[in-house]
Amino acid sequence: MRQDPIAVLGLGAMGRPIARNLARAGFPVTAWNRTPGRDGEVRAAGAVSVRTPAEAALPVVLTVLPDLADVVEVLEGPTGLLAGWREVERPVLVVMGTHSPAAVRALGEELPDVRLVDAPVSGGDIGAEAGTLSIMVGGHADDVLRLQPYFSVLGTTVRHLGPLGSGQMTKACNQIVVGAVLNAVSEALALAVANGLDPETVLDVLGGGLAGGAALEAKREKWVSGDYTPGGRARHQLKDLAFALEAGRASNVPLPVTAAVGQMYTAMCALGLEDDDHSGIYQVYQSLTHNRRRP
Repeated sequence: MRQDPIAVLGLGAMGRPIARNLARAGFPVTAWNRTPGRDGEVRAAGAVSVRTPAEAALPVVLTVLPDLADVVEVLEGPTGLLAGWREVERPVLVVMGTHSPAAVRALGEELPDVRLVDAPVSGGDIGAEAGTLSIMVGGHADDVLRLQPYFSVLGTTVRHLGPLGSGQMTKACNQIVVGAVLNAVSEALALAVANGLDPETVLDVLGGGLAGGAALEAKREKWVSGDYTPGGRARHQLKDLAFALEAGRASNVPLPVTAAVGQMYTAMCALGLEDDDHSGIYQVYQSLTHNRRRP
């Protein structure tokens, strides 16, 4: 069966496995990355690599970029997507990064000739590698239906939440929970260690009861080993919490826990740990307690 082509812009920790999995599933994939030399894996899977966004201006394009400013950058200029789309009628642009819901809606208003869909994901690099992401989709129902064959390769939980911006709003809610859980576990570990408990054993107990869950399971080995090689970076977690707080202010919804968690990630970034995994927030608690054990 013929598979419709798709372009993926951004081959970082998330974009690379997304492009690779689409290519392995038989989709003709065109890939672009701002930094050269990161396309080896996707080319090996069958994707074609190009030098400019304009060369990747297919009828359906996914961007997997950290900031909305990066998305705007690949749209504009003589080598941008908009230039490449001059002969393409109503292309679909899928924004898979995590961005401000309000800013995504504003971008949609600025691009009346582009079918903009927001589809942020949860599951981190592990979920991207395995094709088990949770994909939160906002946009017109017809566009979402058109994208379903691609999404089914990338994730096991795909939900259309509503109009443009709904995916980003749901991701903001997701990041509230993720940030709070990572801080709660880190706080619990700091208390456990200060009172002479073995942190690995404590994690086993937490994981086996009501406190267990996907976040604890996914980050357990990082807390045990102290290796905070990033899946989700601390600075991105802080950015996502800022979007949630922005949405809370606009909706008159108080978010006191989110504000406190944001302060902890601000501290983590101030300590120079902004590119560590967001589970590395435990290091902030360690610095506050000096990782002390009670005699």
